Amino acid sequence: MRALSCDEPGKLSIIRRDEPRAAGNEVLVRIRHVGVCGTDYHIFHGNQPYLSYPRVIGHELGAEVVAAPAGSALRTGQIVSIMPTIYCGHCRACRMGKTNCCQHLEVLGVHRDGGACDYIAVPEANVIPADGLTASQAAMVEFLAIGAHGVARGGIGPGQRVAIVGAGPIGIAAAVFSKVAGAHVSVVDMNPRRLAFCADELGADAVFEASADIRDRLGQATDGDFFDCVVDATGSPGAMQKGFDLVGHGGAYVLLSLVRADIAFNDPEFHKRETTLYASRNAVRQDFETVLQAMRDGKVPLRALASHEGSLDDAPGLIPEWSRPEAGVIKAILTV
Repeated sequence: MRALSCDEPGKLSIIRRDEPRAAGNEVLVRIRHVGVCGTDYHIFHGNQPYLSYPRVIGHELGAEVVAAPAGSALRTGQIVSIMPTIYCGHCRACRMGKTNCCQHLEVLGVHRDGGACDYIAVPEANVIPADGLTASQAAMVEFLAIGAHGVARGGIGPGQRVAIVGAGPIGIAAAVFSKVAGAHVSVVDMNPRRLAFCADELGADAVFEASADIRDRLGQATDGDFFDCVVDATGSPGAMQKGFDLVGHGGAYVLLSLVRADIAFNDPEFHKRETTLYASRNAVRQDFETVLQAMRDGKVPLRALASHEGSLDDAPGLIPEWSRPEAGVIKAILTV
């Protein structure tokens, strides 16, 4: 079968390997579509710290069931989405239902070879029926689930004033599900094109281009109250630290971004506001189910999100181009 390998930073190739065989608790699926994620671009550019090369990339997967274990509710030919976080099921986190932060977690396409290939075998627990969706739409569930998980972590609900800082795909996902939750959503980013997308396609209530005086502008826009919840999706340590100042008294701060840095905050301000700080890592099955239902209900602008398309065979040439900010990619989808 074919597989898309990042052989080393800056080098992608289509390789040939044997088709996998499913173990007793695994489902064999045929990959139909793969979403290209920021993680994939980081791997290509050599900026992913938790990976060794070569690596078959791809963890946003829309697939079709080929074979399932005896007694499984899954059926041959069924369209499914794949949850790419492989968890042990036994550690403290897993016993608490927090499979997204399993102590032995492995992510497809990062810690082990991913799904940008013709076939893959994965644990049955990671295969989620996507009935009513196309395989291309099923490939978008994972990145949307990351945003949905952050919204759930922050307890975002009707009437709350929410700021999403960073309008990349994950920030966009957080904005989508903040709107689904009934919040008043403001989006902050440096890219005017992304801000226009959030206003026009996502229905963001307000957008703000980042600048040195952004805190003052947001304070004026909220009559000095700032936000019930701030969600950071910038991937910038500096922006993450500044985000503490945007949280209103009694509010919450959700860090969707993951950076290799220490993040500091002013303790008197943190206590004065009784800020609640949340990390948000990956997603759990419930988040996938939340996304799937919202997609079926027409609450996610799927056509607008899928901005670029190409084939697996052409991916070695397409991904370097898509990784450029000037390409204007929201979500690129590979057809396998």
